[in-house]
Amino acid sequence: MPRPAPTFTAPATLPEVTRRLTGQYLPDGELPFPRTRPPELLDSLIRTILGQQNTRAAADRQYRALRAAYPAWEAALLDGPDGIEDTLRGAGGGLHRSKAASVHGILSALAGPDEDGPLTLAHLSGLTDEDARAALEALPGVGRHTAALMLLFDLHRPAMPVEGNLDRLARRLEWVPDAWTGARVERWYDAVVPRTTPDRLRLHVAGVRHGREVCLSRHPRCDACVLADLCPSAALLGPG
Repeated sequence: MPRPAPTFTAPATLPEVTRRLTGQYLPDGELPFPRTRPPELLDSLIRTILGQQNTRAAADRQYRALRAAYPAWEAALLDGPDGIEDTLRGAGGGLHRSKAASVHGILSALAGPDEDGPLTLAHLSGLTDEDARAALEALPGVGRHTAALMLLFDLHRPAMPVEGNLDRLARRLEWVPDAWTGARVERWYDAVVPRTTPDRLRLHVAGVRHGREVCLSRHPRCDACVLADLCPSAALLGPG
């Protein structure tokens, strides 16, 4: 007999935390649209893949190198994963082989068995949120987090991507137990954050900025944190 789906409860402090973070990192309630990414969905997906476990500067260099080497993605498909890997290695950054395999795998999947299909993701715009996620996650190298980023930022759907900064925020605020897996924390966020694109976009962007600038993995700057009085971890992690 299947287990019943877990019931997640929104913490009482979620609205105030969201208000403070957006006030601190998104002045005047700005929405970070349009995204400073390539306009085509396939371009954006490949750029997102390059950003996995990579600095933004390195991912930008790799993307520019790919576009210079392959003005059309059909050329990258024909060149194969080894050629793509050589291009990525020349641009610096890491994980050249795995990223090249993902990029070539995505292009191959879109081209189909005869390799003559259109290399485009334009059809995603006409799909439901669930079907668009399923189509993205069916592509090589595209997991739940990458799909959520594409849904939120490129398709403007109410997805809730959760990476290390937001995961750390939830644990330090004691919104979720430390024993939870990252996947369960992501499901929790998806359940408790209001299901609108602006709400999720603001919390994601502000939460990531907060994690990068203040709520650091090591040596968090609790003395400069706008959430210090709401955070049970501040007394333990902050300056003595």
